[in-house]
Amino acid sequence: MKKYYAVYRDIREKIEDGRLRAGDRLKSKRGCADSLGVSVITVEHAYSALCDEGYITASARRGYFVSDIQPVTPGKSIHAPYRPEYLPEPEENPDECDFEYSVWFSTVRKVMSERGSLLFRRAPAEGCAVLRNAIADYLYRYRDMRAQPENIIIGSGAEQLYESAAKLLGRNLTYGIEYPSYPPIENSYRSLGIIPRRLALGDDGIPERELRHIDVLHVTPYHSFPTGITVSPAGKRRYAEWAARTGGYIIEDDFDSEFFAPGHRTEPLRTLDPGGRVIYINTFSKSLSPAMRIGYMILPDGLMEKYRACPGSSSCPVPVADQYFLAEFISSGNFERHLARARRKMAQRAKEQTAK
Repeated sequence: MKKYYAVYRDIREKIEDGRLRAGDRLKSKRGCADSLGVSVITVEHAYSALCDEGYITASARRGYFVSDIQPVTPGKSIHAPYRPEYLPEPEENPDECDFEYSVWFSTVRKVMSERGSLLFRRAPAEGCAVLRNAIADYLYRYRDMRAQPENIIIGSGAEQLYESAAKLLGRNLTYGIEYPSYPPIENSYRSLGIIPRRLALGDDGIPERELRHIDVLHVTPYHSFPTGITVSPAGKRRYAEWAARTGGYIIEDDFDSEFFAPGHRTEPLRTLDPGGRVIYINTFSKSLSPAMRIGYMILPDGLMEKYRACPGSSSCPVPVADQYFLAEFISSGNFERHLARARRKMAQRAKEQTAK
């Protein structure tokens, strides 16, 4: 800290907390310099700054006097030591996630050493090719789902992708959602000025009679939240036939399907869609960690040209580095190994609950 500023601050604090009152005369520049052990030039700079800010006034041949200002708080300087009240860190709960962080961290180190400055580039609008390719390969290996990487759009999470799909299809359409359903689904539509219709869920999804007079159907065929209902293959075909017959679109929200029971692989609704009427949405928030704000949307061929022309497709909200980390984690097989471990633990917990 410059010496003149220390002198300036000391005098200013005394004026602000009332120790120096209006009209009090300050020491001469020489007297102040001698008492503080500094040069006269240092005091002169401090007095000049105080004059410029109105704390003191100079009177010819009389000296410097404290101006008439109101103390900030009687007996307390605004420069008193500040101690913020820090928010407590949340306690770690090992049951919140089965994710093996050490594997992720080693993946991050590997990518950073190999990719370098590439990780700090701006992401392409649809997302980085390396992640889109990795997701396409994973879906084919693990889910037997065929998706071209160019049809995969990377987003920052489910809610952002809901909104992207709605902007793409249009806000003037009638949207139908499951009732009850995951609250952010309805909130996302309402944020765009869309008032979705609530369609009552039956034991096998939304009945045929509920599908009248809607243009877009937003469904979670596997483990719909909060009911836990899973739609049968026949129910999924009912949805697909509705879309083919009416020309409507289906937004398939598939957030939980990676955790199918061992030996009971689920078939996404998208695989029953020969007419290209399904927009498929999934995220890594459930399968990896709630902190993983990365998801993806698979568009049918018929919507790709419209997507590229859509104003909302100008940028990707997910940093390039995060996309490369996740792409390596998937391509290395670590993601599938993580899912296998998680499914085994879920099965063990279910077995223990049943034993109780």
